[in-house]
Amino acid sequence: INIRGGYFERDCAIEALIKKAEILGYSYQFPYEYTWKNREVDSQVDVSVIVPVYNIEKYIGQCIQSLMGQKTEFVYEVLLVDDGSTDSTVQVAEDYRRRFDARGYSFQIVRGEHKNAAAAINLGLPFVTGEYLIWPDSDDVLEPESVEKRVQFLRENPEYQCVRSLAYYFDCETGAPRPYDEKQGDLSKELLFWDVLEFRTFVCCGCYMLRSEPFFAIYPERRIPEYSTGQNFQMLLPFLCRHKCPTLQEELYGVAVRPGSHSRTPLTQSQEEKKYTDYERLVDEIAVLCAMDSPEERNRIARWKADRRYHISLKYGRWGAALRALGQLRRYGGLQMGGALKELIWALCRDTWIWKKLYPAYCRFFHER
Repeated sequence: INIRGGYFERDCAIEALIKKAEILGYSYQFPYEYTWKNREVDSQVDVSVIVPVYNIEKYIGQCIQSLMGQKTEFVYEVLLVDDGSTDSTVQVAEDYRRRFDARGYSFQIVRGEHKNAAAAINLGLPFVTGEYLIWPDSDDVLEPESVEKRVQFLRENPEYQCVRSLAYYFDCETGAPRPYDEKQGDLSKELLFWDVLEFRTFVCCGCYMLRSEPFFAIYPERRIPEYSTGQNFQMLLPFLCRHKCPTLQEELYGVAVRPGSHSRTPLTQSQEEKKYTDYERLVDEIAVLCAMDSPEERNRIARWKADRRYHISLKYGRWGAALRALGQLRRYGGLQMGGALKELIWALCRDTWIWKKLYPAYCRFFHER
């Protein structure tokens, strides 16, 4: 491995290799790559686009083509981070390199071992040089003016550190419109931390654009917490607890709906329960990043956990856990006594026609209030 200061043998202990590299001012990136830890933002690059990819050979082209088709004079760089794909995803992406070079735009492919999307983001963050940062999903598409309109808004409104657009959903195979997966919420609101956490508004990653400098003030080591749940809470919530985020009420981002995607793959009970547990650990870590130590904030996060525990326990018939979660909701102010009794009655009606016909409507009403 050739890094400034000499050569290192590949078969040496990896811990010693990392330590030596850090002494020289580098941070380790798999596989055997080193980059400057404190890479500066490049004033000549306006937007950095990080695209984590994994076994997406059939759909990656539509994402890359939408990036190439941006109608903008702003300069952007594309950092495609491969999370250990075993298909031809990287080869498909490589075919686009010359076209980016012809436009004078940087197109880098960073490769790592298979882990998860958050780990892939972490492989890409050290290479970010743009003033602004976006991270679309690898099968989604950006409308031709998506970059232009969001950058222009932030340039014209320097008091804001981020902005988001609306999204539309489409069938990945046919292109036909599909219904929204997420609530839009109150689009006039700009303080979005709790709305995003509690799923009262959309998390859709490609809709958001952040200024890089305040983002890296939160993550000076250029690493977000790594969990298999995904990357969007880590990218967004610590930022949204510090900064307002207005909404451009235009559909500038297209979300591909397809079976087998990360968010739509059916989970077993043990997988789903682990996912819920991982989300709780992640939110605890985010709460620390956001310095949330007031009783009101702690209670609200406790209510969020208890509500999720209640519904996952109810789904799998774990009655004792469901009752404990109801008690926690009551304790932390998430339910009045009447509400707790209603939920208990619904639990007793599980698997009856009343449950199947009426409970979904009740849940929608309860959570939208």
